[in-house]
Amino acid sequence: MSKTYLVAGAVALAVAAGGFWMTRTETANLPPAFSAAAVAQEAAAGSEAQMVPDMVLGQADAPVTVVEYASFTCPHCANFHDTVFDQLKANYIDTGKVRFVYREVYFDKFGLWAGMIARCGGPEKYFGITDLIYDTQQEWIAPGDAAGIAENLRKIGLKAGLGKDELDACLADNDMAKAMVATYQANAQKDEINSTPSFVVDGQKYSNMSYEDFAKLLDEKLAN
Repeated sequence: MSKTYLVAGAVALAVAAGGFWMTRTETANLPPAFSAAAVAQEAAAGSEAQMVPDMVLGQADAPVTVVEYASFTCPHCANFHDTVFDQLKANYIDTGKVRFVYREVYFDKFGLWAGMIARCGGPEKYFGITDLIYDTQQEWIAPGDAAGIAENLRKIGLKAGLGKDELDACLADNDMAKAMVATYQANAQKDEINSTPSFVVDGQKYSNMSYEDFAKLLDEKLAN
């Protein structure tokens, strides 16, 4: 069962909700927060230059492309990471069979903050930080309050070798936050994403699945 992607409501960020304005909180050391009273064009005003690049593993000319849509705060995504992804990477991505594209979904501000931490080290550190975020999901989410979660995410960044000033600058970057949300909205709308994790394999959408089912699907694609 996947976490449902909510199209409306104050608790979720939806593709069809019209856009989101990233604002600075008055509390020191907190990242930007979502405002539900957003002006649509601020997050979705996207030109090509404002779009955030995909994070990619594998060879550019791999015969099959897998796009994963996932949220750092989604327990089903963490379970996929724990039980499927390592085998998928070893057997299909690292062997040149699959080009893997990871796209972030933001159900809440905490998932966005996690994405900002993951991207803070650039493409070279992105997937290593992503591993840390998923492996410790229950721990960094545990405080339940913004200050505690922000501090835990900073600790993940520090563990990954990022500097304190570097992390603070990344988390305070409103332009990046808006670009990330705009990119997420555009991609999720294009691929009709309504749950996480979801996968687009050579242009066709699939729901969450076990490694065995994923391997069977990929083997069929590779045989064609």
